Amino acid sequence: MRRYALLVALVALASLLVACGVAPMRMVKVPVPVECEVEVPARPAMPTEALSPGVDLDRFSASALAEIELREGYEGELRAALGACVRPIGSTVGRVHDGRAAASGR
Repeated sequence: MRRYALLVALVALASLLVACGVAPMRMVKVPVPVECEVEVPARPAMPTEALSPGVDLDRFSASALAEIELREGYEGELRAALGACVRPIGSTVGRVHDGRAAASGR
């Protein structure tokens, strides 16, 4: 019985000493990729694409000016869709990481 108590005491002491060698855990926030669920805006028909070859300069310049306005609006819609896909997710709980390098493929 005395031998059993000594064995238990040694195992307990060894486990306490091993626990001192473990690196402390710390919180690390890791970005997690998620699928973007934003619908791509439809591309508008551009006025210069509908012009026939040999159109006069006045009609072409009017169509080009109108196309600039359409492209700026379309670019704004694309930027809004992209912004919705790349914005931070918000307050997410980070993973617990022990400091070792993770295999992330980067």
